[in-house]
Amino acid sequence: MLRLAITIDGRVYDVELDFSSERGDELDVRVDGVPMRVQVPGLGAPLEAMDWLIVDGRPHEVIFDPDLRWIRGREGIHLIEVRDREATLTRPASGDGRVKAPIPGLIKRVLVAPEQRVEAGQPLAVLEAMKMENEIRAPFDGQVAELHVKPGQTVSRGALIIEITAG
Repeated sequence: MLRLAITIDGRVYDVELDFSSERGDELDVRVDGVPMRVQVPGLGAPLEAMDWLIVDGRPHEVIFDPDLRWIRGREGIHLIEVRDREATLTRPASGDGRVKAPIPGLIKRVLVAPEQRVEAGQPLAVLEAMKMENEIRAPFDGQVAELHVKPGQTVSRGALIIEITAG
């Protein structure tokens, strides 16, 4: 059972995902204690490939930010923050070239090497979380200064993945 605190536009929801109940692309989910069935087409696909969910039989068109900072639905864009309730780390602020894990997960692939030049938005690594692959992208143009992860490594939310120097 994965226990998350998901904040949407300032309101915190207690969310539990039961992957042991997974049937194809359906999951049992509890939001603030209320059970619901959620169908996630392409459950193992990258987060940016998801464009709709079915919650208790009702379809919802959604677009996720690859860094899980916002979600777009029929009503517009909503700011989100996802926190693993069992992780002790909080998401540190970045902006200085330290690229951190937005959620806990498994590093599936590292797509860059030390001293490699990167452009803003370029995929750096692939993080698998909640059976979805999420591309971790460069925050700005620069050069990879240091890799802190390798494929197969499990990381917690806020863990340092890669450092980039500007320029």
